[in-house]
Amino acid sequence: MATLLIVHHTPSPNCQAMLEAVISGAGAPGIEGVTVVRRAALAATASDVLAADAYLLGTPANLGYMSGALKHFFDQVYYPCLDATRGRPFGYWVHGGNDVTGAVRSVESVTTGLGWRRAADAVTVTGEPSKRDIEACWELGATLAAGLMD
Repeated sequence: MATLLIVHHTPSPNCQAMLEAVISGAGAPGIEGVTVVRRAALAATASDVLAADAYLLGTPANLGYMSGALKHFFDQVYYPCLDATRGRPFGYWVHGGNDVTGAVRSVESVTTGLGWRRAADAVTVTGEPSKRDIEACWELGATLAAGLMD
């Protein structure tokens, strides 16, 4: 059975709505043989990353960067997971008040360094998520999970 690890930092209702849509998509009807594991960014470990086959990452944009919690996650797992996870698929979503450019750049930079392969377009949202934004988060979860089915 494949494992999809969702690592997130959800400090706001908007981030929570996006996370819930990603989780719903990952568990959509018809997706079989995939275990979805959720971890808050401050609780996720290198063991979680090594045990997973793909990753979904969620963060708010904070001061032009990913959240400190997601940065802490990457700091903890980078070297222990560097060689073993190279080439694994990932996707991510970012929420910001008015700009997510720096947060997107920071997530892309670290995942490129890890050698992870982006398996879906990022979902980026500023302001309150629209129905279309929530649907895009659902699709992100479904795409990553479906990609792990045998």
